[in-house]
Amino acid sequence: MSQEKGGSTRPGTAGSDSTKTNASPESQQTTRLDIPEKDLPRGGEGESAIPEDKKEDIIENHEDDWEHDPRNPRNWPFWKKWRMAGIVSLYTFVSPLASSMMAPGLPEIAQHFNITNETVVALTLSIFLLTFAIGPLFLAPLSEIYGRTWILHIGNLMFLAFNLGCGFAPNTGTLIGMRLLCGFFGSAPIACGGGTISDLFSERDRASAMAVYSLGPLIGPAVGPIAGGFISETVGYKYVFIVISALCGIASALGIPFLRETYSPVIRLRLAKASGDPEMFTKSHPHLVHNHTGKWHLIWINLHRPFILLTRSFVCFILSLYMAFMYGIYYLMFTTFPTLFSDVYHFSPGISGLCYIGLGLGFIFATVFGASFADKVYRTLSEKNGGKGKPEFRIPALIFGSFFVPVGLFWYGWSAQAEIHWIMPIIGSGIFGFGMMTTFLPIQLYLVDTFTYAASALAAASVFRSTLGFAFPLFGQQMYAALGNGGGNSLLAGLAIVLGIPFPVWLWYNGEKVRARSTLTRA
Repeated sequence: MSQEKGGSTRPGTAGSDSTKTNASPESQQTTRLDIPEKDLPRGGEGESAIPEDKKEDIIENHEDDWEHDPRNPRNWPFWKKWRMAGIVSLYTFVSPLASSMMAPGLPEIAQHFNITNETVVALTLSIFLLTFAIGPLFLAPLSEIYGRTWILHIGNLMFLAFNLGCGFAPNTGTLIGMRLLCGFFGSAPIACGGGTISDLFSERDRASAMAVYSLGPLIGPAVGPIAGGFISETVGYKYVFIVISALCGIASALGIPFLRETYSPVIRLRLAKASGDPEMFTKSHPHLVHNHTGKWHLIWINLHRPFILLTRSFVCFILSLYMAFMYGIYYLMFTTFPTLFSDVYHFSPGISGLCYIGLGLGFIFATVFGASFADKVYRTLSEKNGGKGKPEFRIPALIFGSFFVPVGLFWYGWSAQAEIHWIMPIIGSGIFGFGMMTTFLPIQLYLVDTFTYAASALAAASVFRSTLGFAFPLFGQQMYAALGNGGGNSLLAGLAIVLGIPFPVWLWYNGEKVRARSTLTRA
């Protein structure tokens, strides 16, 4: 494990996560004390420019002066970094968009396939999230072997093909099967995107890039139904999937020629092969070659380590649970919005799609405000702490955002229950969206800053939240039928208060002690 000058630890990446050994913390820890002063990094370079955390790889990087190499993605020009981040964010926007774009067309789909069971209707939408959760566990290690770009490109092209399959599915079983495969290949940007951002940006300027990247999985599902409602109403639900496929084609047209590989070990291995003397490189860097060519080992590590973190770290579990809970509510809204606004407010399918604008605006405001607010708080507290950052400095932004989640749910639920003007539940959903996005960013940054195996911590959170996103819509209609919109959302708001407010406050005061006692966290 590397340690930055000033004491703040560098967040890990997907690459660093799966190449660790089981050595003791003492043997894993590497400081800068053994590196000559003249070789200390300049500007944005340094150990923050080395994606791996493994001690042997860091030594080999230093020997090659990789941290100062202009071919290192951390040392690329500012505009090139943001071009890569923009393309990856586009990929990350398209697949979550597809997860919910069909939501306003669910009544038409039920009628077309003669589906009478409400749970099966919800399943056609939420089944996507089941494999969307599992996919990164397989695709992330593959990206460490073959590079992030080809996983992104191939995943997007397969996603395009299976969305066309959804559009022309002859029966319910085929539609559900195609949606299942769409979720798996659509998860490629989730598997690789966070690692790409970490490849390009060091932690001191990562929050803004992470906010833009995180916006895709959140605003995509909110924007999708807006277009999907009008498409379903005018030309039929099949064209929802055709439009998604067209967007995948546009993303590939931009990504394939312009996206460059960002994962340093793969870049260095490719440079070695092109050098004309790969044998010499293999002899000089045996650890680098060995650690990034064991296919089944990497897959096994990525499969089981997230579950180890969830079961052995209370901090990882509770933060992941809070994220998953909000994500479940988010997808619950997708399946209940069409019924609410068509039955209560008598909106057409196209107009019902516009009701998701509240969520989208909440996400946008939170992204603009949350990223700058989180950065400012972190830097201010770090300066007061002698320039040393701590994961707990992410907590004030989390506490701030957590208050908006129950407020939004109460507002949305009881305004819908009272059947007052349609703008009121939309405003409530926007407040919830603001709170959700404002809490997502500090939770992700806290997990990255805290855990030695940062990518596995993010994978654990991703699996957890997509699983609840799959499960919540399956019982949502029954809950609202029993408790009403007001009672059902009050129940959710109460759980949001219990999960989201006391624990971050406790973490602010006790997080450092917990990290010191755990073998899973950074020193």
